[in-house]
Amino acid sequence: MHTTQLDTLIQRDSVRMTALTLVNQLCGEQCWIAAGFVRNLVWDALHDYTEPTSLNDIDVVYFDDEQCDPKQDLSLEALLKVAMPALNWQVRNQARMHERNKDRPYTSVVDAMRFWPEKETAVAVRLTNDGELEWISSWGFDSLFRGDVTYNPARPAAVFLSRVENKQWLTRWPKLRLQGEIALA
Repeated sequence: MHTTQLDTLIQRDSVRMTALTLVNQLCGEQCWIAAGFVRNLVWDALHDYTEPTSLNDIDVVYFDDEQCDPKQDLSLEALLKVAMPALNWQVRNQARMHERNKDRPYTSVVDAMRFWPEKETAVAVRLTNDGELEWISSWGFDSLFRGDVTYNPARPAAVFLSRVENKQWLTRWPKLRLQGEIALA
């Protein structure tokens, strides 16, 4: 059910659809666009905003444990920036991100997203070669559509709280509710 709603929201947004098409063409079907690209769109819809919240960056994620050179990410970023320079592209192979985060090795994009600071950010979409939208999430979509911001205990509480404050989510989207151990403390 939620993926049908997500399909509708994305298809109404020409910038997001263009970005998805570009990522598929330049980076391949194994790449997903994640985090605020999806999360903010849903939160805007929950607040009945007619203008989408500006995208600070476009997080492109993929998993390739045979090609972990960061230069590959930079090369893909450069291609995307040339094609769509108004967007701040950030490409990251999740097969190596466990090293930066000091976690056990990740096994997939979905597994890597299980370590992201808030559960509602761990969502991603891609455009398949058949022109279909495909969705993944480490925690499902229910809490995202409820307007929750859920602390993920896989990360330090200070990281979560800093993100909530610095990104001013509760100011931009006042109907959101903090959830998890932090919200209950």
